[in-house]
Amino acid sequence: MISRFIAIALASATPVVADVPFLALPLECVLGETCVIEDYPDIDPTDASSDYRCGLKSRNAHSGTDFSLLSFEQMEKGVRVIAAADGRVEAIRNTRPDQPYVPGTDLNGEECGNAVRIDHGNGYQSIYCHMKLGSVRVTPGQRVVQGQLLGEVGLSGLTNYPHLHLTITRGAEIIDPFAPSQNNACSEPFETLWLDTPTYSDAGLFTVGVSDGVPELEDVASGAARRTALAASDAMVLYAHAFHGNRHDRIEFTMSGPEGMIFEHTARLDQDQAQLMRAYGRRAPSAGWPKGNYRGYARLIRGNTILAVRHADVTVK
Repeated sequence: MISRFIAIALASATPVVADVPFLALPLECVLGETCVIEDYPDIDPTDASSDYRCGLKSRNAHSGTDFSLLSFEQMEKGVRVIAAADGRVEAIRNTRPDQPYVPGTDLNGEECGNAVRIDHGNGYQSIYCHMKLGSVRVTPGQRVVQGQLLGEVGLSGLTNYPHLHLTITRGAEIIDPFAPSQNNACSEPFETLWLDTPTYSDAGLFTVGVSDGVPELEDVASGAARRTALAASDAMVLYAHAFHGNRHDRIEFTMSGPEGMIFEHTARLDQDQAQLMRAYGRRAPSAGWPKGNYRGYARLIRGNTILAVRHADVTVK
């Protein structure tokens, strides 16, 4: 999905040296509090997908780690993208608009959006994708140190939600920084490229959507339940399809529209479930919903830790 930017990186990679941890978090947020890891690199060579722990938190051929913000509003306020390690900037892009991707749009090979590529001089490179238009603060050839400002998290390229996609390359390979040697057999790896490896959880959200009634799980899974437009008289229901939920986990729902907050609701899990769906909504007011755009969020939370967040948009016509 970020093929052109990565292809240049592979062609210009430096010689490989011994693997040692060297990566820090590539953005200024607190995992589980102000951001989450939504997806990991896909380690499955088939058309299926798997993260490094043989879990569900990846997509077919996904090449990097996705650090998602908690909301569009957080992106608008500004979240700094920083160098994960010392190195030299090799390439940048700073021209793509911040807008949700519309299926069928030709991105001309710029799926990575606004981006920075850094050669770390140890055989590895890091690539930072989907940055905010106009935010990139470095230039090709510039030396950077770990933690130095590169830009801000944005919504450019092939994405519909504010996040930073980080890809690590070595030679002609895309490397999973959580398990670079791929010999962990689904367990916690002994080797990692992180100086402080982010904690893994197998729980997450498959999808979040809006419907005009409480849907059946099979319709949620197939996509049949999803509505992108509602009539003013329709009910407005926000649903979340989650996996590997534990007893006492909770899903927090919020929905807002042209006139502010529509509802807030917390659904609590009373047992461990490999797969589950929860939903909450409101009937239309007597005068109908005001015309305009509405946005809902669902967050999967365990204790005080946010494990996953997804959103859904709907238009009342």
